Amino acid sequence: MTSSPTRPTGITILAILALIGGIFGVLGGLTLIGLGGVAGGVVGGTTGATLGILGVFAGLLALIYGVADLAFAYGAWTLKPWGWILGVAGSVVGIVSNVFSFLDGHANFVSLIIGLAIAGGILYYLFQPHVRAAFGRA
Repeated sequence: MTSSPTRPTGITILAILALIGGIFGVLGGLTLIGLGGVAGGVVGGTTGATLGILGVFAGLLALIYGVADLAFAYGAWTLKPWGWILGVAGSVVGIVSNVFSFLDGHANFVSLIIGLAIAGGILYYLFQPHVRAAFGRA
């Protein structure tokens, strides 16, 4: 009889945080989609249409990222091999997103460092041998 691998405490923490972030991401995305449509109707004209499209687009991105967080939460909790891939991909997207936010002026240097430290720390942790082994990726 084979036993299933035990989930490292760090993975449990990441799964719970991803679940919370995913819930807020989905709710925020749906809110932005709705507000984008409302803003487009209220403002009217070309400006309203542009505002509405931007709101819907931002909402769709937040919704996609929220669903990806929920998928990672499930994959990490159940130690699915694809969960590790989602975690790595999400961390890389986080690093790239933080750099772009800084470069286009939407983030200051302190938030850049904090964001890079969090995403980089998660990426580093996911590549630890015991974590990879727990996901069946040793």
